[in-house]
Amino acid sequence: MCDAYVDIINDFVFQRKDEFLRPRRPLRSRVAPRAGLWLARIAAWCACVALAACSTPGGQWRDSVDVPGKWKGSSQAGGALDTAALKEWWKRFGDSTLDELIAKAMASSPDIKTAISKVAQSRGERSVQLAGLLPSVTGNTSDRIQRRDEQSTGLVTRSETYNLSLDMTWEVDLFGRQMQNLSAATKDVQQTIDNYYAAQVTLTGDVASAYITYRAAQTRLDVLRRNIETRRETTEITRWQQEAGVSDTLELQQAVSTLEQARAAIPSLEQTISETKNQLAVLCGQTPGALDRLLDRPGRIPRVPARIAVGIPADALNNRPDVRAAVNGVLAAYYRKTAAELERFPTINLDGSLGLEALRTGTIFSPEAAARTLAGSLIASLAQPIFEGGAITANIHINEELAKQAVYSYQSTVLTALSEVEDALVATRKTAERLETLRKADAAAQEASQLATQQYQAGEVELLTVLETQRTQLSVEEERVNTEADQVKSYVQLYKSLGGGWEPL
Repeated sequence: MCDAYVDIINDFVFQRKDEFLRPRRPLRSRVAPRAGLWLARIAAWCACVALAACSTPGGQWRDSVDVPGKWKGSSQAGGALDTAALKEWWKRFGDSTLDELIAKAMASSPDIKTAISKVAQSRGERSVQLAGLLPSVTGNTSDRIQRRDEQSTGLVTRSETYNLSLDMTWEVDLFGRQMQNLSAATKDVQQTIDNYYAAQVTLTGDVASAYITYRAAQTRLDVLRRNIETRRETTEITRWQQEAGVSDTLELQQAVSTLEQARAAIPSLEQTISETKNQLAVLCGQTPGALDRLLDRPGRIPRVPARIAVGIPADALNNRPDVRAAVNGVLAAYYRKTAAELERFPTINLDGSLGLEALRTGTIFSPEAAARTLAGSLIASLAQPIFEGGAITANIHINEELAKQAVYSYQSTVLTALSEVEDALVATRKTAERLETLRKADAAAQEASQLATQQYQAGEVELLTVLETQRTQLSVEEERVNTEADQVKSYVQLYKSLGGGWEPL
């Protein structure tokens, strides 16, 4: 871009060279017109370099992903994203235990603490880059003792000199290379802050999902125990009938078999409950067992919250910290690429020194001029890379590829974000449809089981019919419980995919 500006200004200068060369006072040298022309070109070139150094990366990469104007899986028409409802979305479930778990996780999670530490680290790295724009001043002091023996006269002379000086070195950022690195470091800070917010989003979603799994396992265990009690009663009835000679041993063994099969599922559910407790403890930064008193409170699967306005896809992308982090990653990469390109330009360094020298320490700050010596120097140097074995060019290519990778990462993040929201919208709708059907099936299965038991006691049906209806009832009820949990989890995923659940620093 800078080369184009230089060409334009060169054309402008040459087209109007007569104006530049027009004498406004008597010329004293034939060199003056040519010097004026070259000074104009140099000034224009320096202005272009400064313009390129201060410019921000282009935004063409932002349009590399075709973001739709509305959600395919939402029936809502218009409306902005309800960011207020997303801020603490877990409170919409009306479960105090879940609220307390998330509060503990946000306060004690190692992942959150790590993310905060990375923010502090990136801020420190930015301070280092900022310091590179400023002069470096060093204080020095010395005490020199000199002894001299005159062999011819036998005289010994001794002299002592005290020196106090300030040395300064400063790389003048004429072409903006260090400013580009500072801009990249600033974007790094913003990226780590967004990563911290993204860690909050992930953590709140993981805690809520694990808690729902825990409550679902508890509910399934209660369902199983009720079904076991029903099967136990059926087994007792069959045993009485066998003792009375109404039924045979085969039917009794069939009843006992189905009863024990149901009991065998208890350890698996208890294992799931224990493992989920431990998972929640880890997410909350606690040791296994530390949350048992909290989790042992009576509870159920959280209720499904009211729907929120999901807005348009652009709203979700703007609200998601991971997308913003990817944007800052691209900007940082482009700034570093520009800094690498500016390595080709000269570097200007200023080195200065100011010192006091005296024969005695006490006189170094004396107001008498004869008691001390004041010396100073200022040196300006310019270094232009001539041959570096292709290192600068290779570094430019490296940073160009890093910028491309950052853009690809941004594209992947945006596509993933859009897919996650669409999946969550479909899941909330389809789980609701499935749950409605399963509730009807569950009611029918319970009624069928009760009727079969009554008819078996009356001798109207065989035992196998009773056992089959009990198995069906357990299967349908467990599936209903799992679908209830899936429906609530789909809302968790929706809130998470919309970028909800983070608090600013």
